[in-house]
Amino acid sequence: MKHRLSFVVGLLAVVVAGPVCGQKLPRTPDGHPDFTGIWTNATLTPLERPAEFSGKATVTEAEARAFERKDVEANTLDSDVSSNFNRATGGPGVGAYNNLFVDRGSELAKIDGVRRTSLIVDPPDGRVPQRIAAATRGAGSFNDVKDRPLSERCIIGFGSTSGPPMMPVLYNNNYQIVQTPDYLMIQVEMVHDIRVIRINGTHGPKHISQMLGDSIGHWEGDTLVVETTNFDSRTAYRGASAGLRVVERFKRQDSGSILYRVTIDDPATYAKPWTMEYPFVATAGPVYEYACHEGNYAMTDILGGARKLELETK
Repeated sequence: MKHRLSFVVGLLAVVVAGPVCGQKLPRTPDGHPDFTGIWTNATLTPLERPAEFSGKATVTEAEARAFERKDVEANTLDSDVSSNFNRATGGPGVGAYNNLFVDRGSELAKIDGVRRTSLIVDPPDGRVPQRIAAATRGAGSFNDVKDRPLSERCIIGFGSTSGPPMMPVLYNNNYQIVQTPDYLMIQVEMVHDIRVIRINGTHGPKHISQMLGDSIGHWEGDTLVVETTNFDSRTAYRGASAGLRVVERFKRQDSGSILYRVTIDDPATYAKPWTMEYPFVATAGPVYEYACHEGNYAMTDILGGARKLELETK
């Protein structure tokens, strides 16, 4: 796992408006843009626009620096045992989490030469549209290992880091892409989930669901468009319905960045489709091992404690 402080200048979530003048995009032998490499989507830009930036989709460099400084100053992960995060994870007093685990980048995302205040670009207010149905999946029960969330069991990364959509999370925001004429493989650093996108393929039957959905890609000029359906009910983004459809657009900007644009479409869950946009930036790597449950006794301790309490209350 990567060990970097969230406020250390590290992997910068920076993207330029388009290819540098005169610069040729890396291409595969069949002429398509080449996405092969190791990338990070780490960024301080939040999913939804903060109240302080209401009505402002972008900010100046000075405003961005002030927001980033405030993020550093508000970071009490190593010291405040009463913080919501530390109460939820049991750290830092018991060694669960501290800033050595965190890698959220150090800057707001930069697209078209300006800093973005939210990952959401549509609706224009930068907020998730109104839900018209409750989440279909909850936190699970505490009665059995198999009832616990998949990320807790190290089966899949938390926060939709593997996607789709492939979201930036607290740490391990790295991805390795291998590209052939017929497939695009994306290895996700967290839990080492692997997405396989079939180029010009067809979706399987609706009753066959997959943990990461069924992803089919096609080229629209230099943009790779990927449609994903057939999600497993336990992994559909933000508790969406079985009808969730996610459309991703990968556009190579230059030698060091990919513009990632993704639309969430689920009429049974949201009042309207909504879209996010942020950069994936080239990084030297490597993709680190994610030893999720190595030396972890929490699960047996929690379940064992629950059984003991049940005996005491009989």
